[in-house]
Amino acid sequence: MRAAIYGAGSLGTILGAFITKNGGQVELINRNRAHIEALQHKGATVTGTLNFVQKVTAYTPDKMEGIYDIIFLMTKQQHNGEVVTFLKDFLAPDGVVVTLQNGIPELQIGEIVGENRVLGCTVAWGATLKEPGVCELTSSPDSLTFSLGSLQGGENPKLMQVKGLLEMMGPVELDANFIGTRWSKLLINSAFSGMSAVLGCTFGQAAKERASRKIVQALIKECIDVCAAGGIRIEPVQGKDIVKLLDYRNPVKKAISSFIIPIAIRKHALLKASMLQDLEKGKLTEVDAINGVVSAYGRKVGCPTPMNDKVVEIIHKIEKGELVPGFANLALF
Repeated sequence: MRAAIYGAGSLGTILGAFITKNGGQVELINRNRAHIEALQHKGATVTGTLNFVQKVTAYTPDKMEGIYDIIFLMTKQQHNGEVVTFLKDFLAPDGVVVTLQNGIPELQIGEIVGENRVLGCTVAWGATLKEPGVCELTSSPDSLTFSLGSLQGGENPKLMQVKGLLEMMGPVELDANFIGTRWSKLLINSAFSGMSAVLGCTFGQAAKERASRKIVQALIKECIDVCAAGGIRIEPVQGKDIVKLLDYRNPVKKAISSFIIPIAIRKHALLKASMLQDLEKGKLTEVDAINGVVSAYGRKVGCPTPMNDKVVEIIHKIEKGELVPGFANLALF
């Protein structure tokens, strides 16, 4: 079995380091030549809540050859059509693309390689690329979990092989209701990644301040409401029923929900959204594949999403240089 992580940035590098460290074989592929050269010469350096250095196999896409049984896709979604079309020629006839991206990318990828050749995976941890070859793990070591499944339900022949590789880093839950798992991750990303990018802060800082927590809470509520309108059952996250904890219909439950939010995110308090990291580098973000998905689905099911709409609007203005990330943006809501 031959496996690769395509788009091995912060998350992919750490995943690859864990897999290799624990006896698995996976190849790390990234267009960032400085990052690849650092990995080749110094190995993958993991810092943050865990610290170790691991020798890995790494190279740039132009060095790809042969076929792969499993390709973990960890690039940004803006170029999925182009990237997956490129990868299709390297995929074994019974190979699978495993998406570890935000939003719900499996639909588009399935149109390119076939639905039976796509698996989806959500991660419950975060990381930051500090410098070439050095990645900071920003989540607690006991939160290194995955949820794995397919939009078709049922069992893919490669499912257990993928599960085995991921388990070299942390526990893997096989999820029959994978669309519900996708939405549970989307709920977290739209609220915390969205506000991290808007405010220029960590998840913990967005949850701590009362004014920003109010917006976080509203973003969570919109996700819950659009899923309810669309008949989607949001899955628990690491055993916690986030709908039961954070949904509300009266002032008392709303106050309890607000109190819970900083507690619920404490294991990821140091996490800085990848969207914010992109903004800091002058890059376009995935906001249309995160908050934009909530807004689009809300329109489809007739459920208003003014807070997610506003996050999309603000982040696009930051991308254009019309605004900068900061708590002053709270005045725009």
